[in-house]
Amino acid sequence: PLLTGKKAFGDWKADRPGVRRLIKPDDLQTPNVAESASNSGGVTDRPEDAKPILPPGFSAELVASGIDSPRVVRVAPNGDLFVADSRANQVRVYRLAEGSAKPAEKSVFAKGLTRPYGIAFYPPGDKPQWVYVANSNSVVRFPYRDGDLEASGKPEMVVPDIPSSHHWTRDIAFSPDGKTLYLSVGSGSNIAEDMGASPKGGVEEWARSAPLGAAWGAEEGRADVIAFDPDGKNRRMVATGLRNCSGMTVQPATGALWCVVNERDELGDNVPFEYATTVKDGAFYGWPWYYIGNNEDPNYKGARPDLAGKVTVPDVLIQAHSAPLNIAFY
Repeated sequence: PLLTGKKAFGDWKADRPGVRRLIKPDDLQTPNVAESASNSGGVTDRPEDAKPILPPGFSAELVASGIDSPRVVRVAPNGDLFVADSRANQVRVYRLAEGSAKPAEKSVFAKGLTRPYGIAFYPPGDKPQWVYVANSNSVVRFPYRDGDLEASGKPEMVVPDIPSSHHWTRDIAFSPDGKTLYLSVGSGSNIAEDMGASPKGGVEEWARSAPLGAAWGAEEGRADVIAFDPDGKNRRMVATGLRNCSGMTVQPATGALWCVVNERDELGDNVPFEYATTVKDGAFYGWPWYYIGNNEDPNYKGARPDLAGKVTVPDVLIQAHSAPLNIAFY
C-alpha cells in the first residue's frame, strides 16, 4: 500500500516489505520547541528463529557475529566483505565460501584506526589498487591487490585534520570516472549551539566570501559534503547545510552522488523530516537556519534572511528521527 498524508506517519511495528510512505514538504507540522522526552531502547539477545522480514526473492543469513561495532559493509570487486568495526578501530574482511553465507576466510585488514566508517576502493572497476578508509578525523588509504585479506603496507594520509567531535561518521565515495573523492562531514552539534551569533567581520562579509549557507566558528567545514582529488589535493566544497550525511553512494546509471541525512532534534516528534537526496553542486540544504526548503528553524528566527528562498529541497523525505544510516541502489 501507498500511505499518504497523516497515514504516512507510523512506527517500525507497521513497517514491512511493500509498505510505502509518501511524505511531502507540505506534510510538515508546526515545530514544537518544548523539552523533548527520552525513551531509549535496550539491547537483548536475538531469538534463535528471528530473521528480518524480506521482499520475495531475498533471503537473510548470518555471516558473522560477536563484532564489537560493525557500522558499514562494502563489497570488494571480488566479493570480499569489508566491515568497518568502528569502536574497535579496525576494518575486518570476510571471504564467503562458495554458495554459502559462511566465511571461508576472515581477517583484520587494518587496525589502529580512529573510528573508521566509510570504505571505498580505488580506482573504480574490477582492479582497485587502494582501499580508502574514512576515520573520524582523517581519510587514509592502504595498498591493495585483488584478494588481500590484510593490508600490505602502512596507511597513507590522504585527508588530514577532519573535525571529529559529536557526529563522527565520515563516509566516502568516488565519482564513476575516479577523478573525485567525496567526503561527508557531519555537524559538531544539534543546531550549531556553539557556532556563535556571527563570524568575524559579520554575516554579510562571510556570505560574500564563503560557499552558500556555510557555517562558521566551531561548525566551519562541517555539515558539508567536500570533494578532493584522489590524492587529497584540490579541496572544494560540494554542498552545505547537510546536518549529518551519514551514508553516500553514486547512482550507477546517472553517476549522481546521493546521501542520506539525519536532521536535527528537539523540534517535535515529526519535525523536521530526514531525507535521501542527490547532492547538487553548490546547493545549500538548510542546516542550521532552515529545513526542508524555506522552513525557518525557530531557534534562528530572523537570523539569516539572506538565505530565504535559497534552500534546496531534498528529493526523498523520510519520517523524522528515523536516523537513516546508509543508502544503496539495486
